[in-house]
Amino acid sequence: MKFGMIYELQLPKPWDEEGEYRVIQEATEQVVLADKVGIDHAWAVEHHFLEEYSHCSASDVFLASLAAKTERIRIGLGIRQVIPGYNHPSRTAETVAMLDLVSGGRAEFGIGEGATRLELRGYGINARRKQALSLEAAEQIANMMVMEPYPGFEGEGFSMPCRNVIPKPRQKPHPPMWMACTNRTTIEVAARNGLGALAFSFVDPEEARKWADIYYSIIKSEECVPLGHSVNPNIALVAGFSIHPDADEAQRRGVDGFQFFRYAVNALVANETRPGRSRLWDEYEELRGPDLPTVAAPGIGTPANYRKLVGQFQDAGVDQVIFLQQGGKNRHEHICESLELFASEVLPEFAADRDERQARKDEELAPYVEAALARKQYMAPLTDDEIPVVPPSRERESFYVRDK
Repeated sequence: MKFGMIYELQLPKPWDEEGEYRVIQEATEQVVLADKVGIDHAWAVEHHFLEEYSHCSASDVFLASLAAKTERIRIGLGIRQVIPGYNHPSRTAETVAMLDLVSGGRAEFGIGEGATRLELRGYGINARRKQALSLEAAEQIANMMVMEPYPGFEGEGFSMPCRNVIPKPRQKPHPPMWMACTNRTTIEVAARNGLGALAFSFVDPEEARKWADIYYSIIKSEECVPLGHSVNPNIALVAGFSIHPDADEAQRRGVDGFQFFRYAVNALVANETRPGRSRLWDEYEELRGPDLPTVAAPGIGTPANYRKLVGQFQDAGVDQVIFLQQGGKNRHEHICESLELFASEVLPEFAADRDERQARKDEELAPYVEAALARKQYMAPLTDDEIPVVPPSRERESFYVRDK
């Protein structure tokens, strides 16, 4: 079992001039602490225009800054919006490779497509075609990170000529690839494409077992044909995170942030929105009474509660638990206290035999991974004679002549 932390960089209103700066600095301090105490992954989302819910639109910049301040924690794009309307695939390939280089080979590459009208319509993306466009782009991004030169592509979402996309990542053939998943259907899509599943839904251990069984049954079947040049057989699950020796205090500190997260993600999809005039926190508070009662949330309680929950997820086949800690108005000092308590009272139980478990898993899956890679139809590389020559620019030549 591995452990991660996810950042939306939530900033409920009211804001002040230092709000965005403060939330980024506090998140950075949390990740530096997590690196020190033994957390495995730091994930950051990419969202656009989602006021209060996520101010993490340039997650690559944020993650690069984290890489410079940490030593061992893995740095995850969780996720990168890969549809060309958001980011041209060549720019994503360059970004992932650069993040891998500056982090010393610690990058993780999650792909996503967006779900809200604010994002999709803001960039003119066809909601009905978003998954197909995302998978098409992701496959070519992997090719760009591996092939020298990249032969070029003509597809539904984008086209580009032959170019050598640089830099190349440190991890070979490329950083591990993941896919954002919100239900069983997308879990199946991730497995069929040999991608790790970043399950951004809150499920109990019983449902998690069903998801893991489905995921790994496909990984082991002929349905698995890798999108990238490697297979990343892992399923990660998001859970609430607020722990304290006193269960009531843990609830007091963490449940509002957890419930605001759940409310906001649904409201941004289901409700109308007026850009620049969001009221997500106010709406949450208005509904928090009889219509949105405070309930016990998985992952919010004592260290013993969290040990039990993680053990159940591990038995269910989950490979990583990702902490939802920076939600709503959860306080920085409380998050740090929870991380330190987790490190001292929960983590040791799962770290003891982790290497042995991982070795057994790798050995079990090795023949299935090899068979999956053998089924992949790789893009054909160009011979030297086939690489097109790019002619010089006459405009550029004329400029230099005039300059002389």
